[in-house]
Amino acid sequence: MGTGLATADQTAIAGTPQRLIAAWAARDADAFAGLFTEDGTMILPGVYRKGRADISAYMAYAFATVYRDTTVTGRPIDLKPIGPDAVALITEGGVVAPGETELSPAATIRASWILVKRDGGWQIALYQNCPRDPA
Repeated sequence: MGTGLATADQTAIAGTPQRLIAAWAARDADAFAGLFTEDGTMILPGVYRKGRADISAYMAYAFATVYRDTTVTGRPIDLKPIGPDAVALITEGGVVAPGETELSPAATIRASWILVKRDGGWQIALYQNCPRDPA
């Protein structure tokens, strides 16, 4: 990705979506929230959550309701350093509906992630997504 980042950092950053996918598959709201900084922010259409506790509570509710029996997918499409220990990661993916095997075009999103290096690892400071294609 030609970012000037060390290979280990690039690998850790690019692996963050996979860790999120694993937490989702396990329906583990605490593991999902644990990817964020303590004061991290998650913005989804109609949703604003700040802090690990708030994100975990929301995801526990969502896994039992709106995201029940879903899977999630995502892959990095761009990575931009924005500071000494901060990067912007852009991904494309989305939530695969129950019973579906592929992500529908209507459900495909692009997401912006701001990751910061804290305590020797990369954590999400801010995550926001929006539909990939206009309605």
